[in-house]
Formats: sequence, C-alpha cells, structure tokens
Amino acid sequence: MSILIVEDELRVRAFVARGLTEEGFRIRESENGEQAQELLRQEHFELILLDWMLPGLSGIDLLKAIRAQQDITPVLMLTAKDAVADRIAALNAGADDYLIKPFAFEELLARIRAILRRVSQRASPTLSYADLTLDPVTRKVVRAGVELSLTAREYALLQFLLEHAGEVVSRTRIVQAVWDHDFETFSNVVEVYIRYLRAKVDEPFGSRLIHTVRGVGYVLRSGT
Repeated sequence: MSILIVEDELRVRAFVARGLTEEGFRIRESENGEQAQELLRQEHFELILLDWMLPGLSGIDLLKAIRAQQDITPVLMLTAKDAVADRIAALNAGADDYLIKPFAFEELLARIRAILRRVSQRASPTLSYADLTLDPVTRKVVRAGVELSLTAREYALLQFLLEHAGEVVSRTRIVQAVWDHDFETFSNVVEVYIRYLRAKVDEPFGSRLIHTVRGVGYVLRSGT
C-alpha cells in the first residue's frame, strides 16, 4: 500500500517515512507541491499526507487542485496551523482528516488506519489468490483458513506479489516497490525474503504458490 508524504521539513518527513516503512507501507516523498503533482501524475497512491505550508504551491492549493481533477485519493493534512478556521478550510477543500503538529506517531498511524477502513467500505481492498487472502486495512493474511504472522517486510513483499498475481515480476521491480532503493544496493535481499515468505506461506500447506522463474524473477501462481 503506497503513501505519498508531501512535507518540506526534512526532519518531519524522515520521521514519518521511517515509521510508516517499518509498518510495511510503501513510501514516496516530496518536499514541495509541484514535485507532488508530478508524482501524482505518474503513480497511484492509497493515501496522501499533506503539509499545508509548502514552498511554492501550498498544501491547501494542491489539495484543491487534486479535488478539481475528481481525484478522490484520501488526504490527511499534517500542519502546525491549529486554528478552527484553518481546520474548517482544509476539510471544506476536501481533506479527509487534519492532524496538528507536533503529533505522536501512534496517533498518525491510528488516523491513517481509520481513513483506510473508511475507504474499504466503498470498495473491498482484499487481495486473494487461490486459498490465500490479504486485507491491506486490517493487515490480516490467511491461507487455507489459517492466519499467518508476517513481519512488515514479508507482508509488503507478499502484497506486491498478490497485486501482480500470475505476472512474472523481476527482482529489480520488487526491490523498487518493497524497499524503494536501487537494485544494486540489495544484491540478495529478495532471495532472502522469498525464502522467509515461502517458509510461512508455502511450506506448512504442502502446495507452492511462490515460484521462481530462473533468470527473470518470481511469480505467484498455483501448481508446480
């Protein structure tokens, strides 16, 4: 699940990005409104965390531009502007929630999950393949009726494979999506985490879903 953080304060942006990455979210970062607009043209995000006071295009103007394009991506405003009038203005412009700085990461995470739960009521986010299901909102993973316990990185890897079930995905694509780094920096990390995932998703159930395509990458599919 991808989240775009639009925040010009490096300290705040790094703090939020690190915490959400540890929770298994895929993170993209922008330090200004213009850069965020370009990312939004290129990619789909499940949520936008948006600062109000940005250099150049302000957060509130970016929000209005997003909504003017009929884009319903949830937006959570993160700002030091704490006046009631400011909150009303942001909500009227199309924000889904409003969190005042400074904030505790635990509250931010709770608000993110609450927004995603509301979104899930409009369209089921559950990913399924064969007897395997993953719910991005509750983060519950079940195979053959058995709930699996995954680390945040294992979860992110499995989610990516499920989103591309039946499609062979390269190691480079996996690293860019799950680790958001250049492939050369992570020489064998994909192989290591595929082994971890197979030990939990495949081996206890006697049938393999995660397959290696030699020289290419990996694919989620039924059968040998």
